[in-house]
Amino acid sequence: LGIVTKIVLRLIPYPKYDLLMLVPFRSLEKASETVSAIFRAGFTPSALELVEIDALKIVSKMVDSFVVPVTDDIAAHLVIEVDGNNLDVLMNEMEQIAALTEQFEGGEVFFADDAQQKAELWKLRRRTAEAVKMAGYTIEEDTVVPRALLPDLIRGVKALGIKNNYQAVCYGHAGDGNLHIRIKKDGTPNSHGDVEMTKNLRELFELVKSLGGTVSGEHGIGLIQKGYLDIVFSKAQIELMRGIKKVFDPNNILNAGKIFDHS
Repeated sequence: LGIVTKIVLRLIPYPKYDLLMLVPFRSLEKASETVSAIFRAGFTPSALELVEIDALKIVSKMVDSFVVPVTDDIAAHLVIEVDGNNLDVLMNEMEQIAALTEQFEGGEVFFADDAQQKAELWKLRRRTAEAVKMAGYTIEEDTVVPRALLPDLIRGVKALGIKNNYQAVCYGHAGDGNLHIRIKKDGTPNSHGDVEMTKNLRELFELVKSLGGTVSGEHGIGLIQKGYLDIVFSKAQIELMRGIKKVFDPNNILNAGKIFDHS
């Protein structure tokens, strides 16, 4: 709703140290409870990622050198990173976080001891999107729910997939409840103009709303999510937003037609 004329950046020193570990869980609930417990204990990890088993099985085939086994009894992996300038403090934090994972039935903790092991761990997470896309999961949705309800969202997504004849895998930033959902449906490479898939996605976003979430976590609304705004916002709220845009942009020249069609 405006034009940026000046930006002031505040630079902070790059952290000297970072520590990284991976923890397997047999239960989605326990993995999510661990995430909440980490924040309740006062820790603020620089990264806290969750990858559920179906996504793990796909990406582990691409990352041949990955040393942590992916077995059928695992429900999800958590990847946890802390960073800062005092190594002793970070070591203490990591030990306490590892102890927390044990309280919530986490499996054997894998610590990345050197740069190569860190790179291998991050490769698992960072190549997940690429791996699942190559496996045919070409429809991507971006959602967010309260951290404690991530298991409900993942299970709900799987149930909708069974109901509507598609497959889905989930992964994302568990630290802020942001979950990426990738969908694979034969003959449907994307959702644009596909009536059936649009209906399926409305069901998915209605599930997200029922869990106290919203239709976009970090990717923004854009053209894809635009058609689902009415799920999380009332008609009055949407008209209010449209009215605010008209105040600042009466001639509809700023991002015309991207969110609100001019009328």
